[in-house]
Amino acid sequence: MLKKKLGLLFFGLLALTAVKAQDAHYSQFYAAPLYLNPAFAGTADGPRVILNHRNQWPGINKAYRNTAFSYDQYMPNLNGGIGIMVANDNQANGVFKATRITAVYSYNLKVNRKIMIKPAISTSYSSNSVNTNNLIWGYDAQGTPIYTTNDPSAGNLNASYLDFGTGAILFSENFFGGFSIDHLTEPNQSFDGGNSPLPRKYTIHAGGFIPVGKRQYNASISPNILYQQQGSNSQLNIGMYYNRGPIVAGSWYRSSFVNGDSFIGLVGFKYDIYKFGYSYDIITSELRASASGAHEFSLSIQLQQPPSKAKGKNYKRVNCPSF
Repeated sequence: MLKKKLGLLFFGLLALTAVKAQDAHYSQFYAAPLYLNPAFAGTADGPRVILNHRNQWPGINKAYRNTAFSYDQYMPNLNGGIGIMVANDNQANGVFKATRITAVYSYNLKVNRKIMIKPAISTSYSSNSVNTNNLIWGYDAQGTPIYTTNDPSAGNLNASYLDFGTGAILFSENFFGGFSIDHLTEPNQSFDGGNSPLPRKYTIHAGGFIPVGKRQYNASISPNILYQQQGSNSQLNIGMYYNRGPIVAGSWYRSSFVNGDSFIGLVGFKYDIYKFGYSYDIITSELRASASGAHEFSLSIQLQQPPSKAKGKNYKRVNCPSF
């Protein structure tokens, strides 16, 4: 019990200072396409609805939970895709909460018959709050937690700001790669009028599809790499998907370069217009004794493109993983 309370204090104070705040990350990064790169807006066969949920380190008293909802589709009149995403972070069992609403537009640019480029832009509104009443400020002589403080600024603190991002993907039938930059203006997220910029996040990702086995099995492997840098922190994901009919399996290794972070295993299933994925992070860092890994779920609904809105001549579907 004491360890859980100390964990609550640690994560609550981390959210309160927000000096080195980092974005959430998903192990199923392609299952959260707009979160990964705004250029993925409108890259499916029709309108697409996606729900993502990540419960990270559940052994530390609900340390970190993230939920995201997104919708995107291709718009022939705009020669590109549009999308909207709502993401919510809940840290330290409600001590820190953040909600971000993002609007996205991507543009189709045909290089030749086989290669396409999609640049994109995004605009976000973020609202953050900290409830310091749930923080433990110390212990009395009997070991009872102290939840009060003489700091007049304690209580419910709020901050909001506008944010901007950009990205692009280049793809052919069996190869895809791209980059994105979030927090272009490094917005100030301070709760007290000070200076607490949110560092830019740089993402580079690439992968491909390689058919394997007999054609009737509809099987392929998809090696992938993802690199992200935000402030002084970075991570590298290297792994592979295996696809056979409606079943998808995958595994990755994630490293922070300072030390190994986790092994990730995934299973996914496709049925009709639905895609469901589950992944689990096996922690390899020093947190493994108490953090209990991370559970992640994704649900995607692929709707049909309305007949009256036929795709334009510059439209080409991105053949990339779904999880």
